[in-house]
Amino acid sequence: MTPDLRQLRYFVAVAEESSYTRAAERLMISQQSLSQQISLLERMLAVRLFDRDSRGTSLTAVGALFLPEARAVLDRADKAMDVVARAARGELGSLRLAFLATTTNYLLPPVVRAVRQRLPGLDVATEETTIAPLVEGLRKGRYDVAFTRPPLVDGLETRTLVSEPVCAVLPEGHPLAERAELTLGELAGEHWVLTPRSSWEPWHRAFDDSFRAAGFTPDVVRRDASVQSLLGLVAAGVGVTRLAQSASNLRRTGVVFVPLTGESVPTEMVWLSGNASPALHRLLDVVTEMAAATDFTRSG
Repeated sequence: MTPDLRQLRYFVAVAEESSYTRAAERLMISQQSLSQQISLLERMLAVRLFDRDSRGTSLTAVGALFLPEARAVLDRADKAMDVVARAARGELGSLRLAFLATTTNYLLPPVVRAVRQRLPGLDVATEETTIAPLVEGLRKGRYDVAFTRPPLVDGLETRTLVSEPVCAVLPEGHPLAERAELTLGELAGEHWVLTPRSSWEPWHRAFDDSFRAAGFTPDVVRRDASVQSLLGLVAAGVGVTRLAQSASNLRRTGVVFVPLTGESVPTEMVWLSGNASPALHRLLDVVTEMAAATDFTRSG
């Protein structure tokens, strides 16, 4: 048989107090129960652990050797229980975070800083990706949470972090570049550069609806999946595009961002429905709390 943790705690208490009476008081049990458990432990180990005489209770030579080992076992058990408790609170574990390329610049730095400061026991891996592999990665468990933009697909839970204006992106010197605000319809006669329809069909269906509501079908002359490339094409005068205002941080020269009247886009935290990971939900709460107090689009 192997001693249980309770017996080891009783043994350590008697050894530290050098008294069954004081040890029983410390453990809040009867002295008789304590004596019975120590006797059972000694029979189990086939050794005498304590000498008792008129001067009190003292460890035998074997007991003195056993004491640090018992303490080590109890310490390891306490650490194991602490690990379990912290894991259940979402303070330990690992998470894989995906960032849509257009959100990485302003969201990754504050999110990772928050995790390091408030959840130092979490091991966080980050990856920048495009929308289709981001959604696939969530569905297949490659990512635990992603930071992206709607519309998405069924089966994903979302929490909005921030909403920001959608802007027309024009080349410097464009006749409308000095305007404080534009309607989408005012850009009906422009050449457009947009992402490929295959990049994410739900987005392009939403774009179609907004262009239709503005009364025109855009003349798309180039398509590119990279926001950086779209900005370069606008700066070169190939066409105009529309992007979230935070994308202005990706290029400071050659383009002008003009807000489109009444248009905004949220950035969302997204995870697979049914994911009950305590670490994930602790991170969701931390980032949500930050979002309430921080303009993420200006904090990266």
